[in-house]
Amino acid sequence: MRAAVLHALGERPRYQELPDPQPGPGEEPVRITACPLTNLDRARAAGTHFAAPTELPAVLGSLAAGRLPDGSRVLFRSAHGVMADRATTRRDWCVPIPDAVDDVTAAAVQNPGVSAWISLTWRAALRPGESVLVLGATGVTGRLAVQLAKHFGAGRVVAAGRDPRGLAELRGLGADATVRLDVPDRDLDRALRGAAGPDGFDVVLDYLWGRPTEVYLNTLVVNDMVLRHSRTRLVQVGQMAGPSLTLPAEVLRSSGLEILGNGTGNAPPPEVLSGSLARVLDLVGAGELRIAAHPVPLAEVAEVWDLAASGRRTVLVP
Repeated sequence: MRAAVLHALGERPRYQELPDPQPGPGEEPVRITACPLTNLDRARAAGTHFAAPTELPAVLGSLAAGRLPDGSRVLFRSAHGVMADRATTRRDWCVPIPDAVDDVTAAAVQNPGVSAWISLTWRAALRPGESVLVLGATGVTGRLAVQLAKHFGAGRVVAAGRDPRGLAELRGLGADATVRLDVPDRDLDRALRGAAGPDGFDVVLDYLWGRPTEVYLNTLVVNDMVLRHSRTRLVQVGQMAGPSLTLPAEVLRSSGLEILGNGTGNAPPPEVLSGSLARVLDLVGAGELRIAAHPVPLAEVAEVWDLAASGRRTVLVP
């Protein structure tokens, strides 16, 4: 088979030939048709993620689209790497791809779509009419989160990001207002306060952490002794702006802030994940959820490894 193989942490993967993987007990072969290239893949290969490969060389990737021996089109996961044209999987690790969705789009939406869905439902428990702030809205997952927040009935959705073109596009995808993040802290503070209004945000999806989140958290400080009963559920998903921040104690004491994580350490049950993916695919097939996919030949994996396609998901195809 042909695959993207990592030989050392911190290097780009190499496109090379390997023996076809052999199915183990309960597994069957799958022919891969599309594999997304994600920030998680890059972080694991760089050795900066807790799930970085411990045995090298290794085939990268864990989620892809493909065809089973009976011809079924599925999204699947594998424990052995899927950034290739062949892999192995289990039937209970597969979700059918609807006829209305092509393999490249399905592969592109699989991880970010489920992540945004779970963040809003399982973690934040978003209720109709509530207000939502998406920090990092111009990224792939952030764009889906804006659309899904509206789908779930959010009363007001504010998209915050650095890319002005992406922010303009989000107006047509459900954002009621936008906030530029590439401004001085004082201006960002003012913009976030204005976007929040007197009642603040009920839910914040945070794909950034670092400075933008720190500025937002400082807007929650209240300098009085009035008793309040507000709740702001901040779901921490990514760290594109930095791995850490300073959190003053008064932010927690003077606001209704609740910080929740969304990741592998607190994932919902498998049946919730697969059910969420099926509903995401149905929305894509119905044209109610949009994602921009950028297909690239697997042979060019090294060339596109470090390229950031703003708002688009790079998908490797054999």
